[in-house]
Amino acid sequence: MSKTIHADGSEEGALSSSHFINRDLSLLEFFQRVLEEAQDESQPLLERLKFIAILSSNLDEFFMIRVSGLKERLVNDTKVAGDDLTTAELLSEIHQRVSAMVAEQTKCLTTQILPSLASKGISIETYAELGDEEREQMCAHFDDYIFPLLTPQAVDPTHPFPYISSGSINLGMLAKPALTHFKKRGTETAPEEVFVRVKIPPAIARLVPVGDSDSRFVLVEDLISSNIERLVPEVVSGSCHAFRITRDADIEVREAETEDLLEAMEQNLKARRFGDVVRLEVAHSMPTKMAAYIPQSVNIHADDIYRIDGPLDCTAFFKLAGLDRPELKDVPLPELIPAELEGGEDVFDVISRQDILLHHPHNPYSIITDFIRTVVEDPDVLAIKMCLYRIGEKSPIAPLLIKASESGKQVTVLIEIKARFDEENNIEWARKLEEAGVHVVYGLIGLKTHCKTTLVVRREGKKLTRYVHVATGNYNPDTSPFYTDLSLLTARKEIGADATKLFNYLTVYHQPVFESLVVAPIYLRERMLELIAREIEHAKSGRPARIIAKMNRLADAQMAGALYDASRAGVDIDLIVRGVCTLRPGVPGMSENIRVRSIVGRLLEHSRLYYFENGGEPEYFTGSSDWMPRNLHRRVEVLAPVKDEKIRTYFSEQFLSVYLRDNVRARMLQSDGSYVRVSRSEGEPVVDSQLAFSSQT
Repeated sequence: MSKTIHADGSEEGALSSSHFINRDLSLLEFFQRVLEEAQDESQPLLERLKFIAILSSNLDEFFMIRVSGLKERLVNDTKVAGDDLTTAELLSEIHQRVSAMVAEQTKCLTTQILPSLASKGISIETYAELGDEEREQMCAHFDDYIFPLLTPQAVDPTHPFPYISSGSINLGMLAKPALTHFKKRGTETAPEEVFVRVKIPPAIARLVPVGDSDSRFVLVEDLISSNIERLVPEVVSGSCHAFRITRDADIEVREAETEDLLEAMEQNLKARRFGDVVRLEVAHSMPTKMAAYIPQSVNIHADDIYRIDGPLDCTAFFKLAGLDRPELKDVPLPELIPAELEGGEDVFDVISRQDILLHHPHNPYSIITDFIRTVVEDPDVLAIKMCLYRIGEKSPIAPLLIKASESGKQVTVLIEIKARFDEENNIEWARKLEEAGVHVVYGLIGLKTHCKTTLVVRREGKKLTRYVHVATGNYNPDTSPFYTDLSLLTARKEIGADATKLFNYLTVYHQPVFESLVVAPIYLRERMLELIAREIEHAKSGRPARIIAKMNRLADAQMAGALYDASRAGVDIDLIVRGVCTLRPGVPGMSENIRVRSIVGRLLEHSRLYYFENGGEPEYFTGSSDWMPRNLHRRVEVLAPVKDEKIRTYFSEQFLSVYLRDNVRARMLQSDGSYVRVSRSEGEPVVDSQLAFSSQT
């Protein structure tokens, strides 16, 4: 047996942080891949603009959750996982990388995308560029629809620095106060200048149309700045500059100490508004003195400042990317109906005969919505039990469940009201469902319920039949057109029995023994480790041994360590990981048999599939779980075994094969944490995994 050499040159022994890529830096690498999509000149212009907005949204959440967590740990300045960095060193590295990334983003937006869109008749113009008549129209719009909503707030000895809400665009400026104001208060001299802040309320549209145009806009902060003297007559000329802060949003509720989780979560949402400031974005034009004054006033360090030489908060461009200009967008993907569902046969008869696999969005999500509608309207359906994680503001699913309850069916819904940034929607739907008589459960103490599972109990003659839906994606039709997901519909008795146990576990806390489903936190980690260990034994015995795993994130050290062991034993391993991956592939003596690829493109890769060769008798599992500590320990997750031979053949010959041959959207992870695009050999056929499935039946 050859000597095992680890990534840092050490011999066999316990894994250290140097054997893993830092999770936060890996996440920034994913954001860089998103930016590359915006920079790709072969992409349609509005799609490139959409990626600009996606990157801004991703960075907002990164600061609200990940950076805020690091700042909380900064007081101890302990080592963090990956590269033996201290927390302070990691925060410094994050600042450098984000600053460079945002500079690239802004350059791409202002020098490439927006000028190209202007040539197509879609423009973001400055107020100064407008003609006299157009400026008059914009002034009238300012007076009628914007001015009444603005409230300038001066900072002086009687007015402390105002509260700044997270994510809002603000204008900071200097003003010369009138001496008479101070004389009335017994002061003979007025301050030479005072700082004034104007918040732009979210009710005001960020993109203001020029006249009646639906394709020419002025940014609202530009319009306000250009008319600021109408609002603040004492403003110092040229001193008006935009800024924006981001606050800590990772405020956890202490579930064990609360008597009413719903009420506690509502209080939690209110508390989030006042989280610590973790980032300050300022216009590049802001003078140094003002750029130093604001962070002092909101209690953050100078290293938390990001100067932006362009528009702040590019999430506003989601609206622009949504314009009805099909020639500037991706060609819509064709929607395919599985042959088994085309003939109009009763859906229960079809599922009773065979399992049905749906690959969204290539198979439209309306199939699932229609299935739920059929379940609700079928008089023989007696009970519906469903887990809802992210429902969506305009969900068609929740109203159907209300209808089912009102028609006399037993309806049980587990709503995860701790689903980050969807808490308000979920709380609102929870109340509506409860009012309709639905049995609503909020989950288990200390755990998030992340599984996407539905159980339907139907009376068929003298027996009851259970139908189960296990999915990788949320019951949210709003996002389904843009997410790749897998749905499994089955009437297998063993899965139906386990689904019943699952819902009993969620409602009465009884921990059952599952025979078919693999459920976290009960047994999922242990089962995955057993399957990896089995592949190791097959490899050592000379039998076929291979692992292929497709997931969103891989950051669990124990799972990565098991894969390192498998690689050293000769197991062939392909990982398809969209975002964070802390495993280092291709390291001699440790992971030379592991390849990691990321697919980033027009669709968000969200499907999860785990394949184990098992000496020639493969096993497949699909469901909600990634290989992250939170998925394996702190969430209720479900993976279902795939038994149907037709589906297994599809997975091996089409699904996994296409992803592993992608030479358009795929990037390969290097052992240093960077990614390199897959190169296409001369004469090699083009394989774009995000388009290939729409041509398959």
